[in-house]
Amino acid sequence: MENIMPFVKSLDGLVDFSQKSLLISACAIAFNPLFWNIVARREYRTKFLTRLFGGHAQAACYALAFTIFSLGLLRDFLYERALRHQPSHPLLEGDLATMAGYALLACGNILVISSTWQLGITGTFLGDYFGILMDSMVTGFPFNITNAPMYYGSTMSFLGTALLYGKPAGILVTAEVLVVYLIAIQFENPFTAGIYAKRERERAAAGGKKKVEGKKEL
Repeated sequence: MENIMPFVKSLDGLVDFSQKSLLISACAIAFNPLFWNIVARREYRTKFLTRLFGGHAQAACYALAFTIFSLGLLRDFLYERALRHQPSHPLLEGDLATMAGYALLACGNILVISSTWQLGITGTFLGDYFGILMDSMVTGFPFNITNAPMYYGSTMSFLGTALLYGKPAGILVTAEVLVVYLIAIQFENPFTAGIYAKRERERAAAGGKKKVEGKKEL
């Protein structure tokens, strides 16, 4: 805590930490990935959502997708509201900052939309945890640029919005977004890889069983 206080004091005048809207926005940003990881892992282990939807895994996945998407809209609304209550800075109000903001928003949305297009709804919104697995790994754009285009695209959009509003607080919140997503990646990627590795083991075991049965028939 003692190491953090000098940093906070250095932001005095740039960021108004007394505004509750900033804290609410920061909490929403941290909550969303925590929520979908907890829910998705519980679904994977217990199938509680699938059972809730009468055994229809795809319907359950779509319901979670709608929830995650709605929480994302709420998070974005809270972020923009928080920025309105924060002080601006002259260096972020020039034409260069505005152009950079629009460029970041454009690039960020391209990454998010193209990754959703490549993966589909179930691929984007944790269908793997529902047993809805893709046939093969997606390697085309934007996954040939980064393995987490949705997360990095979203981070770019947060930064672009901060520049358009001219708010240093937005840059600070964007840093939180990046940290939260980097942590999420560390938990999600190995878990998802384990799901697909399990499928490959099951396929290999099934293939071996068929070979044995074929030999017995001969």
